[in-house]
Amino acid sequence: MPPTNSPTLRQRRLGAELRKLRERAGLTATAAAELLGVNQARVSMIETGRTPISANWLRSMAHAYDCSDEELVDALASMTGRRTRGWWEEYRDHVPVALVDLAELEHHASALRVALLIHIPALLQTTDHARALFRSVVPPMRQYQIEYRLTHRIKRQNILDRVDPPPYTAIIHEAALRMGFGGPAVARGQLKHLLDMSELPHVNVRVIPFGTDHFPTTGQSFDYLEGPVPQLDTVQLDSHHGACEFLDAEAQLSKYRAVLDRMESCALAPAKTRDFIHQRIQDM
Repeated sequence: MPPTNSPTLRQRRLGAELRKLRERAGLTATAAAELLGVNQARVSMIETGRTPISANWLRSMAHAYDCSDEELVDALASMTGRRTRGWWEEYRDHVPVALVDLAELEHHASALRVALLIHIPALLQTTDHARALFRSVVPPMRQYQIEYRLTHRIKRQNILDRVDPPPYTAIIHEAALRMGFGGPAVARGQLKHLLDMSELPHVNVRVIPFGTDHFPTTGQSFDYLEGPVPQLDTVQLDSHHGACEFLDAEAQLSKYRAVLDRMESCALAPAKTRDFIHQRIQDM
C-alpha cells in the first residue's frame, strides 16, 4: 500500500500501539526490521501511520514482538488497511483537523462518556444552540465557517441515531443548564431536547447540581472514547483555541476513567436528572 503524508489519528494510533509492542519486546527499530525482513525506514513509517498495513502483516509484527494478547491483536487488526472514507473526510479542508479526527474516533467508539461544566455536550445540542455557540467564538468566524462547523456537528450527532448506537453517558454540571446561549427561547428548546434525548435507552444523562462539594475536576471538559479493548481508549480534551488534545497513555486513561467514575457517583440518578431538567424548564 502506498504511503500517505497525512495519516488520520486512527492510523497514527495504530502505529503508536505497534511501537509500544516493539518497545515492550525490547527491540530497536533496526532489530525489528531485521526480524520482519524489511528496512528500518518501513518500520518507522508504519509506526508513524504513514504506511498502511494489512491485517496479516500486523499479525506477523505482533508475533515477532511476542505479543500473546489475542484480543488486543484482533482489535489492532481491525484498524488496518486504507483510510476509511467516512463522511468526516469531506470536512478535512473546512474545519480543524482535530475535529475530523474526533468524528472518526466517535464513529468507531464502542462507548462514549463525556463530562462538561458550562456547555451542553456537542452530540446533544440543538442546531440553534450550536449556532449561538459558534457565533460567540473569539475571534469571530465567518458565516461560511459557522455553517461548516454546524453541519459537521450535526453529522457527528448521527451516531446516536444508528441502528447500533454506542452507549453514551453525559455528566453535566447544573451551570451548563443555566447558560442562556442564544436567548431564552433557544435555551428552553435546548433543555427540552436534552430531556428528550435522555429518554433514549442508550443515552444516560446525569446532572451534578450546585452544592455538590466532592466531585473531582480541574474545570476542563473532556470526552472519553472507549475502544474495542481498554488499551485503545482515548481521552479528548477541549482547549480555548478550538483544537483538541488526544491522550492515550495508560496512566492518563486510568486517571480519567477514575475521574468519570467519581463524577458519576456524585451526580443525580437518570430519573432525578430528568426531574431536575424539567424543573429548570418550568423555572425559565
